[in-house]
Amino acid sequence: QVQLVESGGGSVQAGGSLRLSCATSGISGIIFSIKTMGWYRQAPGKQRELVARISSTGNTNYADSVKGRFTISRENAKNTVYLQMNSLKTEDTAVYYCWTTRLGDDYWGQGTQVTVSS
Repeated sequence: QVQLVESGGGSVQAGGSLRLSCATSGISGIIFSIKTMGWYRQAPGKQRELVARISSTGNTNYADSVKGRFTISRENAKNTVYLQMNSLKTEDTAVYYCWTTRLGDDYWGQGTQVTVSS
């Protein structure tokens, strides 16, 4: 029922910025407003890892590798979560996935590619 669609990925030089968006469908705005949302990423040959998470109350947490550079936010009126990525590094290159959980099940978007070149 729940669908997550990421957008905003692309290619950027080191030090640049990108803003990812995750649009949620299949649930009401009321349900979205109380859900925890997050971003994960997976680089080639690596395990998928947590990047950032935001709760229904706006509480956030970040992976140590992105603290001070990335910001997660949500706009409940649009059922959308964002990831603002600044000061990008080559090691940020990965497929980025939107995530949420509902009734004990995990839901994932299709992923959007972020490539950072030096």
